[in-house]
Amino acid sequence: MTRLSPDAYLSHLSSESLRFRDVLARCDPAARVPSCPDWTAADLLWHLAVVQRWWAEVLTARPSRPEEVEPPRPETYDELLGAYDAWSASLMEALAAADPAEAAYTWSDDHTVGFILRRQAHEALIHRVDAELAAGLPSELDPVLATDGVDEVLGVMYGACPPWGVWKPGEALMRVDTTDTGEQFWLRFGSFSGTSPDSGTTYTDEEDFHVVPAPGDDVEPDAVVDGPAVALDLWLWSRGDDAEVAMVGDEATLARFRAIAGTPID
Repeated sequence: MTRLSPDAYLSHLSSESLRFRDVLARCDPAARVPSCPDWTAADLLWHLAVVQRWWAEVLTARPSRPEEVEPPRPETYDELLGAYDAWSASLMEALAAADPAEAAYTWSDDHTVGFILRRQAHEALIHRVDAELAAGLPSELDPVLATDGVDEVLGVMYGACPPWGVWKPGEALMRVDTTDTGEQFWLRFGSFSGTSPDSGTTYTDEEDFHVVPAPGDDVEPDAVVDGPAVALDLWLWSRGDDAEVAMVGDEATLARFRAIAGTPID
């Protein structure tokens, strides 16, 4: 299991959020964000500010879902920084005061404060990297947090199944290994279908995967993707290249994986 303790997630959320803020405070507001090419540094700052504001409101309203109201965007960069400071502090305070096991609204099938805590730690980490890319600064990631990030991006951001959907497993099976921290994540490909109760839209996807428990010792994966945890986490988030990532095995399985994992996430 890659899961960190609640205190560790909270500590990472705090440090990543502060680093994000410090980098952007010294960055040209008009600088482009290479990993999110439609955004400027000011857009990136506003994005994480609004995200952290929303989840602070979710925690305050738990277990109900609050009404989503888009706040007015400040006109100046200093005001953007001020809004970020206030809303980021609200999120930290709400998470510090909540039990991770408490029920709360999430878009996942995991309706707990713990899901929000873990998700927001990784949200802040990846957007901190975005901020450093915009500012032209190098990024250093904690391999332990990055290992959990590989698990989270595979299992939550790419491989989650909402409660209103159905996932049907197929035959193809592959494994993702972090070579420096020794973790293995097994993926089974399948298909997803379901109708969103919010939008009424029906979704079908024949190319989908889920993180699954490791099969027996006599089962071999059709393909293996491996590399250091930091390189894998950044590559899966389209924030880094695949120079340190190795891919071997069935080409059709690897092509399916690349097609899914190659979809950018903001």
